[in-house]
Amino acid sequence: MKKLPLILLLFVSLITFGQENQTQKKESPYLSVLSENAVIPLKESRAEVHVTGTIAHVKMTQVYHNEGTTPIEAKYVFPLSTKAAVHDMKMKVGDRVTNAKIFEKQKAEEVYQEAVTQGKRAAKLDQARPNVFQMKVGNVMPGDAISIEVYYTEMLSPIHGKYQFVAPSVVGPRFTGENTSGEDTFNNPTTKKGIADTFIYNLQVEIQAGMMIQNIESTSHKVNILYPSRDSASIFLSKSNTNPANRDFILNYSLRGEDIASGLLLYEHNDEKFFAYMMEPPATVKAKQVTAREYLFIVDVSGSMNGYPLEISKDLMRNLLCNLNVEDTFNVQLFASSSTVFNPTPVKATDANINNATQFLTSGQGGGGTQLLNALNVAYSLPRSQVGSSRSMVVITDGYVSVEREAFTKIEDNLDQANVFTFGIGSSVNRYLIEGMANASKSESFIATNREEAAKVAEDFKQYIDSPVMTQVKFATKGFEVYDIEPSSVPDIFAARPVIIFGKYKGEANGEIIMTGYQGKKKIKQRFKVSDGTLTSDNKALRYLWARKKIEQLDDYSTRFRDDTKAEVTALGLQYNLATQYTSFVAVDERVINEGGNAKTVKQTLPMPQNVNNSAVGAAAEVKAKSVFKNTYTLGFDDLELPKAETRKIKMWFKAQYGYLAEKYTRAHFEFRLKFGDNGKIISAEIFNGTEWVNDIEMLNAFKGLKTEMVITKKQFTILVKDNRTACSC
Repeated sequence: MKKLPLILLLFVSLITFGQENQTQKKESPYLSVLSENAVIPLKESRAEVHVTGTIAHVKMTQVYHNEGTTPIEAKYVFPLSTKAAVHDMKMKVGDRVTNAKIFEKQKAEEVYQEAVTQGKRAAKLDQARPNVFQMKVGNVMPGDAISIEVYYTEMLSPIHGKYQFVAPSVVGPRFTGENTSGEDTFNNPTTKKGIADTFIYNLQVEIQAGMMIQNIESTSHKVNILYPSRDSASIFLSKSNTNPANRDFILNYSLRGEDIASGLLLYEHNDEKFFAYMMEPPATVKAKQVTAREYLFIVDVSGSMNGYPLEISKDLMRNLLCNLNVEDTFNVQLFASSSTVFNPTPVKATDANINNATQFLTSGQGGGGTQLLNALNVAYSLPRSQVGSSRSMVVITDGYVSVEREAFTKIEDNLDQANVFTFGIGSSVNRYLIEGMANASKSESFIATNREEAAKVAEDFKQYIDSPVMTQVKFATKGFEVYDIEPSSVPDIFAARPVIIFGKYKGEANGEIIMTGYQGKKKIKQRFKVSDGTLTSDNKALRYLWARKKIEQLDDYSTRFRDDTKAEVTALGLQYNLATQYTSFVAVDERVINEGGNAKTVKQTLPMPQNVNNSAVGAAAEVKAKSVFKNTYTLGFDDLELPKAETRKIKMWFKAQYGYLAEKYTRAHFEFRLKFGDNGKIISAEIFNGTEWVNDIEMLNAFKGLKTEMVITKKQFTILVKDNRTACSC
């Protein structure tokens, strides 16, 4: 039989998935298929989502089809939510349905391999990370179409009154150079940027909210929306989407008046009774005096960040820097295979320093491996602005690494050195890393998928750090006997997100839940009558969600692995029928269809995440030597229009909201001017034609087209924007 060079159908171009470790790896992973008729096995991936109240129930169906002439074993790595409780799996071939069983992981592999060797169809689902799973389907015969159904549930937690459902769609390329475990989960073929999806992707969401739904939107995909009633909605992917599988599906919606469906959910199962209590935090109160802070911005400029993701990072950094107070100090660290720092020591947040730091970031070119652990080591070794100052480290990355636990440990070992906040950048970020690093630091994580969101999350971050926390939060009950509470202690509350507590209870659902805490010096107490809770069989997901939360506390983000952790997580997985790091689902169809069990293994090609360049895979460049810059443009104001006290505020606001447009149009026209009305509403845009100022409609529409935050001012003002580029490398 002739061996084909691997130019597979659809002109899919495969490139190395792991990045270099010191020396670049030249060989590429490839599909081990020698037959002329071999094809990529995954034909379709679709999700059916039913949201009832605050709980999402998801059925994900993967269809594998062998159009070749020899039996194959298909392997597919795919993402799920970090909060997903995967509780069931089925395999369907024609009218034959096989229910999967849960096994300890090693036993699952033995059951699967024995079935495949005996010539039986079999499927196995393994968890590689809390958000990354691998499906293996054995003995897919020529002409077979095998459907695998995976069922999971998760609790939706609103932020600032808005709910968000995220269906991760693709596992981005991972840098494995710092991983010493020999793991090969992420060693998969990947299409080049812009290549069409190799399988059909579809998704449908049904929402039954119990109160009026409003403001439904998807920031990732084009969707069609139907409203069967005021409190329900049906959302479908539009057929006009291009390559819908190469980015996470993100759906946002709110309830009437941005209410939060807070309250108590109850469920009884045999001799166990479960509850979930969601408490909306009190409104935040602005601190009377904001103390000076020190920030270290750690920005990923590795190969996977090259191009659009790095542009989002620049917009985000421009917004973050411009939101600093004059008394704050900061530094910027760029990292890939190595690190480089803006200044040897932190600098004051002056206009000049912010401008220079922004240009320093602009010098960073995406390339090289994502040496995250090395970057953290460098960050912790950098000097502070003064001894004893409080430092916050802000890590900006897509998270495409495989050393998540090592990063969590590094942060936990240095909790006395700095708080760590994380910003995930891109269409399919590694949420396990982004959320886990913040979790280890007891802080917060943020996600920006595009330039518009960069401005919003920067403002969210500012509000987060400026607002006083709710501290010493205590959960107690009176007349309501509870046990096995998760989390066992409630962390301090920063952001406007509700507190969700899972647990079990005994006896009748009566009595009170009492939440107490402090906001500044003010003591806060909230009471909830248990009898007002909702006890129904529709809340059966609470059983899985409680166990999943218990596993999260034991294993997902824990950096101190106890001897009994594996046994405890395994027992939970087996008892509550959950896929975990130590338990796996296996489905075996007892009919023998391939005597001898011989089959070729095929790794499913993964889409390159949207806007991620091919340099994400196998890139070898390093961060360049530092550069010295002067401003790319200057801003001029009329002293008669604005008092000097407002000039700095307006200047910082303008650079945060319109920075990249200002750079674009000063390149084209050298100088232009913008006139603003109350609260920063743009009135006109003008260019100088050599003799007079004339209106430029195209520029005006570009500036008006940006979704920006308003600036609070009652005055009208004019800004003269003038090119001032004089950069030099040294």
